[in-house]
Amino acid sequence: MRTHRRYTDLPPDARGASAAVGNFDGVHLGHRHVLDIARDHARTLGAPLGVVTFEPHPRQVFAPDAPPFRLMNAEARAHRLEQIGVDALFELPFDADLANLTPGAFARQVLRDGLGLSHVVVGADFRFGKDRAGNAEVLESLGGELGFGVTAAPLLRDSGFDVSSTRIREALSDGAPERAAAMLGHLHRIEGPVVGGARRGRDLGYPTANMTLDGLHLPRLGVYAVTVDILTGPQQGTHGGVASLGVRPMFGENTPNLETFLFDFSGDLYGQHLSVGLRRFLRPEEKFDGVEALIAQMDRDSASARAILADSP
Repeated sequence: MRTHRRYTDLPPDARGASAAVGNFDGVHLGHRHVLDIARDHARTLGAPLGVVTFEPHPRQVFAPDAPPFRLMNAEARAHRLEQIGVDALFELPFDADLANLTPGAFARQVLRDGLGLSHVVVGADFRFGKDRAGNAEVLESLGGELGFGVTAAPLLRDSGFDVSSTRIREALSDGAPERAAAMLGHLHRIEGPVVGGARRGRDLGYPTANMTLDGLHLPRLGVYAVTVDILTGPQQGTHGGVASLGVRPMFGENTPNLETFLFDFSGDLYGQHLSVGLRRFLRPEEKFDGVEALIAQMDRDSASARAILADSP
C-alpha cells in the first residue's frame, strides 16, 4: 500500500482510484462494508482501491479539549487498511484550510482536481465541508456535475443496531473486548512503539513491554488476556500474553499505559512496534498489600490468560 499525505502534485499513477472516504476509526465492519463497495467499483473500472481519510481526526481539531476517543492511531489504521487490501491511502492533513472548504470546493479541489478519483463511496451518514454542510446526497449531485461516480453505502446493522465506533467504545469501556471484536471484525488492538519504563516487571519476574495510550479511548482499566504481534525488528512474530492496562496503583502512578508480558519470549523490544489485541478482560485493576501478593496474582493472571488463549481460535 502506498501512502500519500497531500492531495496536490500526486504522481499520475496515484490518480484515478475508486476510494472510500471517511475517518475509518477502528476500521470496523461498517467501514469494511463501505470499502467492499469501493472495491467492487475498483474492479469494474480497473482502478486501484483507495481510502481518503484525515489526520488528525477532525474531532481532535474542533474539540481539542474533549477526552481521548480514538480507537486506533494513524499507524494502526494504516496497518489495518493495508491488511485488507487497500492499494492507496490518502491521509490528508486536516487543518483550517481544509476545514473551511465548502462542500463544492472540497469535491472539486480535493476529490476531482487533486486526487482525480473515478468513484467515491461514503457511508449514508457522511458529512463534509465547512460547517458539515454537505451530506451523501449533496456529494452524489456534485459527483454528477464533476464527472466522478458516488455511492452512499447504507449503514450496517448488527442485531438491529448500527455498527459504529460509539458502540465499540461503549463495549470497551464495559470491559467487553469480545463484543467490540464482533463489531470490529477483528480484535481491538493497541499499536505503537515499546517505550522505556521503570523496569519493575523485570525485578518481579515479569518483564513487560510498555506502550503509551496517548489520544486513545481507554478500555476498562484492568488485566487482559492478549495476543501480541511484534511488527518490527528481528523477533517479528505472534505471542500470547497478559497485559495490564492502567495507572499502576501499587506504585502511586496516575498516567495510564499498557504493560504487556509476552509468554515464551525473551529479548529486548525497546523501540520495536507491537500490536496488542485484547481478547478477554480478566479482572479490574487493584492495589495489593505487598510485592508477594502482587506476584501471586500475576501468576494467577498468567495461568488464566494461557487457558483462555489455548481455547481461542
